[in-house]
Amino acid sequence: MARTPSTMLDLGTEAPDFELECAATGKVARRGDFAGKPLLVMFLCNHCPFVKHVADELATLGRDYQGRGVGVVAISSNDAANYPDDAPAKMREEAESRGYTFAYCHDESQGVAKAYKAACTPDFYVFDSAHKLVYRGQLDDARPGSPEPVTGKDLRAALDAVLAGKTPSEDQRPSIGCNIKWKKSGNEPGYFLNPA
Repeated sequence: MARTPSTMLDLGTEAPDFELECAATGKVARRGDFAGKPLLVMFLCNHCPFVKHVADELATLGRDYQGRGVGVVAISSNDAANYPDDAPAKMREEAESRGYTFAYCHDESQGVAKAYKAACTPDFYVFDSAHKLVYRGQLDDARPGSPEPVTGKDLRAALDAVLAGKTPSEDQRPSIGCNIKWKKSGNEPGYFLNPA
């Protein structure tokens, strides 16, 4: 199991725009839909063991924070042609079986993942109500095969701080997961450092 860390995009970065269709509902999700609200963007996929390990907590966390006014969007940017478990039809099944209440969108072009410098699944980004990046990194210390319980404590602490009008701690640890499955176009070598 390859272990790829997140790139840790610079704090203060403005949330890159996106306009993606939700695999479960067919509705289009846009960054602008969440204007004036804190925003959590998560890069996920169906088949990654790191995502599977925390998926139930992601469903709970999504419900908890959507109910408190946070915009929540999950994006799968994997190459669905080579990884059919991550195709939109399978994403719809996953969203329904997990109880995801947030948009779970397919980034077919992979352009959104590149704009966010997303590297792994799961990868998490918290933006304040002005859509400036205030947290990026891990959900918590849990990993497949480790004794650490899945609590979501790091991400929850960041979201709680934002909702309280505070800045999350800058002591942020990278997420670890499977690398995003980039399309092999051959003209963007920087995105194929972890081809597993």
